[in-house]
Amino acid sequence: MDYQALSNRFMRFAEECSGSSTLYAFLSKNIAANKELLELSAHAGKGQPIPNLFFGAVHFLLLNGTEHELRNYYASIVSEPKTETEAFPVFLDFCLRNRQAIIPLLQTKMVQTNEVRRCAYLLPIFDSIYRKTNKPLAFIEIGTSAGLQLLWDKYRYTYSFNNQVYGNEQESLYIHAEVRGNGKPIISERFPPVERRIGIDLHINDVTDKASYQWMYALIWPEHHERRAMFKQAVSLVRKHKEKLQLIEGNAIDMLVELVEEIPMNNTVCIFHTHVANQIPKQEKERLLSDIAQIGESRDIFHIYNNMWDRKLHLDAFMNKEVESRVVGETDGHGRWFTWELEEW
Repeated sequence: MDYQALSNRFMRFAEECSGSSTLYAFLSKNIAANKELLELSAHAGKGQPIPNLFFGAVHFLLLNGTEHELRNYYASIVSEPKTETEAFPVFLDFCLRNRQAIIPLLQTKMVQTNEVRRCAYLLPIFDSIYRKTNKPLAFIEIGTSAGLQLLWDKYRYTYSFNNQVYGNEQESLYIHAEVRGNGKPIISERFPPVERRIGIDLHINDVTDKASYQWMYALIWPEHHERRAMFKQAVSLVRKHKEKLQLIEGNAIDMLVELVEEIPMNNTVCIFHTHVANQIPKQEKERLLSDIAQIGESRDIFHIYNNMWDRKLHLDAFMNKEVESRVVGETDGHGRWFTWELEEW
């Protein structure tokens, strides 16, 4: 085990949590200097973001009734959590006492948050694609988890640049996002028609299953009350519209070409994935891009992604056997804000 590399991962995670989760930021810095906890966290499955998985495992045990003083530091469990600066000795004690319960979670679980607020920046992309092709959209989401983002058109949205509500104003799940910078997306009053909603993942989280639901819930950071509320509302809509989703367990890259062949030519194919590609090996990424380019030789296809080579959101458009690669903008990991650099075609 390369403890220095693992320590660096926790330090980077502390930076990511800064201003968003004071508890995880503080604990991450201390874990980075503690060999016992680094060794414990190293039981994570290959390719998994270890800090997220480690904190998720601890949170899962606490939410499911493991009694320990550590509960008093989690805003997701108590209404007035203790200050995080006193939390590390308690966290260390919890982890050492519950080592045998934590290790199986690290070995078998995956980080699949399925952040529904990211739909705020997917909506204007999908709308732009529909205006360009004027064909019903067919979606294939890679790393779909529970399929929450595939129901993007069932939610309602507002943005910081105007007062308009997009979608059904009566819908329970309300998503707001800040659009930073000078660029502003154009969003139609009516959402594009959707014909197919296919989601593929190595492990599908069935939100009708209590254990799967609780694991996804545990991956949400303790202070993020709004994320938990949106997750609950999105889950209720997935249960309501479950028949609209085709969720497939397996390797998406192996299945992609065959799945696209099943989609009628009068549909516009949109392949998308958010905060997933960082877990895909380089060789598989290259195969994914090659397969999409090959498909683009015979039909129009659009690929929306981030974390492939950098953190920016990208759109590769294959139309009439020509390809345009565009940068959409920068995005917040939890979808709270984004920039818009995508000009109208």
